[in-house]
Amino acid sequence: MTSKQRSYLKGLAMNIDPVFQIGKASVTPENVDAISEVFNTHELVKIAVLKNCIDDPKEIAGMVAERTHSQVVQVIGKKIVLYKPFKDHPKIILPKA
Repeated sequence: MTSKQRSYLKGLAMNIDPVFQIGKASVTPENVDAISEVFNTHELVKIAVLKNCIDDPKEIAGMVAERTHSQVVQVIGKKIVLYKPFKDHPKIILPKA
């Protein structure tokens, strides 16, 4: 993903609310399954890491992205934005490199 594409996705992510929260138990298989389900209806997903989670949000982002086969767009504070385009007909068209 190029910086231009990442910047475009960051702009889109500003207007969406977190659809998932990661808490004290950190990343569990149930969390990963739930996030994978969200990618069936959304290409861009924002996740909130709660204050009681002791793990680093950047590590959580990398782990979740790897397990859901998505890409990390950004990690700001305790907010994570992930992107996974639909296979058949992507709704978000990324700008060319």
